[in-house]
Amino acid sequence: MGLFKNKYAKAGPGIPTYGPKKTGAALYFDILWRKIWKLLVLNMVYTAFFVPLLIGVVLFFKIENITLKVVALVGCVLLFTVLIGPATAGLTRVMRRFVIEKPSFIMHDFFKGFKENFARASVIGIVDVIIVISIVSGFKIYPYLAETTGSKIFYVMYAVSLSVALSVIMMNFYLFLMLTATDLSFKDLLKNSFTLAILAIKTSLITFIIVAVVIAAIVLLLPLEIVMMILPFFPFAFLAFTISFMCYPVIQKYVINPFYTEQGLVNPELTQDDDDDEERICQDMGGLEQPMTEEPVKKRAKGKGRRIS
Repeated sequence: MGLFKNKYAKAGPGIPTYGPKKTGAALYFDILWRKIWKLLVLNMVYTAFFVPLLIGVVLFFKIENITLKVVALVGCVLLFTVLIGPATAGLTRVMRRFVIEKPSFIMHDFFKGFKENFARASVIGIVDVIIVISIVSGFKIYPYLAETTGSKIFYVMYAVSLSVALSVIMMNFYLFLMLTATDLSFKDLLKNSFTLAILAIKTSLITFIIVAVVIAAIVLLLPLEIVMMILPFFPFAFLAFTISFMCYPVIQKYVINPFYTEQGLVNPELTQDDDDDEERICQDMGGLEQPMTEEPVKKRAKGKGRRIS
């Protein structure tokens, strides 16, 4: 026995590959922390699609001719409405892979989601922009008309606008996720999005509150110059990740898992990357190591190595 005892001779507990997984808030913040730099990069990429809108606003105030001013603004807004849907689809594709903890090459997956869903995502983006403009206009017009005319019917229409706005926002929580994760028809996407928004009303409302609080905070702080510097890095990717984390399990439960169950298959999103033990080159033995015995070190024969089975 040597003078000093080898404290490393005894095997430690190791780290089991398939140990208990975190859930809930613990899992959310764990993924968020691990992906924080990728989220910042994705936010910058997504923000770039707002450039046409920014250019349109600048041209509107720079051009003196009223006709050219309107044409420039409308053209830039149209370009924005066509691109923002596919960009959201690309962002959602990456966020979904983050949530199910599958490997993701963020630029490849972003633009793959952008290209593969371009047509349908563009339609969704255009419709969303039209609805947002209509609802914002309704919020301003209906109260004004109610006060000037004294008719209560405009307050009813105002309440209807609020209900439509809430429904559309909550539908979007599920719409883009299903667009990038399933092969459903456009009609079924809309139907399922509305159904899930109601069926999982608690999740939908909690997600809505989180989104509303973040957006309200950004709007209130807009006069501060520091906020304009933060926008390229926050909050789009953060909100997309939060929405995906909250709502994608609902889609798995009610849309994706039943499909695989009917086919007699297992949802690959719920399995480990290495499903087949026989195909693994090596296996993590974390927690299963046997204590080492202090034996004399023997010389290895040259040209021989350990065969990994």
